[in-house]
Order: sequence, then structure tokens, then C-alpha cells
Amino acid sequence: MAETRQSFSADVEATPEQCFEAITDFSAYPRWSSVISKTAVLDAYPDGLPRRVEFELDMKIRTVRYVLDYTYQRPHRLDWKLVEGDVEDVAGTYTFERANRKTRVTCQQAVSLGFWIPGPIRRIAEQKALKDSVLQFKAEVERRKKGRQKDAR
Repeated sequence: MAETRQSFSADVEATPEQCFEAITDFSAYPRWSSVISKTAVLDAYPDGLPRRVEFELDMKIRTVRYVLDYTYQRPHRLDWKLVEGDVEDVAGTYTFERANRKTRVTCQQAVSLGFWIPGPIRRIAEQKALKDSVLQFKAEVERRKKGRQKDAR
């Protein structure tokens, strides 16, 4: 059972489809995520969407490796759960809801590290990690959109 449950939202200047395209491009994560150093798609669904993905994270205090299993409701949602790795449990959801000309991106996750970090430090680090992750994702989606607009001219 996860020991920390949290959520963070941001409005992104893009469509849900553009957000979904970026979040499922796992090979690009190391280029835009400050903590993800490596990804590998281990298995995919018949439609090509990744099903099992391996991650390596540089958490400064240690490197963490895990494999997540994904399910999708294109283009509005993806869910993940831990298959194996250096953490005890991870489960989460990204949702993409149209809000005027933007998309409200919400990441919810539940994490149980399975190794000890002092409580106050852990809480601050977890909150910052989730917020940074969503804001870095937002920047990547908006960068991609801007690149497409530039290419269309």
C-alpha cells in the first residue's frame, strides 16, 4: 500500500491529443525530465502504445529503477502501476481535460519508496518532484506545439 498520495495540476497551451502524444513518447523523457536518466519500452499493445516501460531515475541520494505497466483511455487518460523495481509501490494517473483553449493536466500518484528517508525531507522532496514533473511535462508539450507551428509556416 502506498504511503504517499498526492496530486498536482497545470493548464497547458495544447490539446488533450498533443498532451497524450507527448506523455506516451517515453523515449523522449530523459531529454525533458530532470530526474529520468533512462527509459526503455519493454512491451507494447497491438496499437503501438507502450504497455511496460522501464525507468531509471537519478534521485541524487540514489539511482532508482522500476518497471511500470500502463493502460490508456486515449486521449484523456493513462494509468500506471508498478510491476517491479527498487521501490515498494507506485501507482498513478495522468488526465487531460479540455478547458477553453487549454488542457488541464492532472497527475495523481501514490508512492511507497520502501526505503527510509526522514519524514519532513521525504514530504518536501515528493511534493517538489510531482510539481516539477508536471511543470516539466507542460514545458515539453508547449515546446513541441511551438515547434509544429514554426514548421507549418
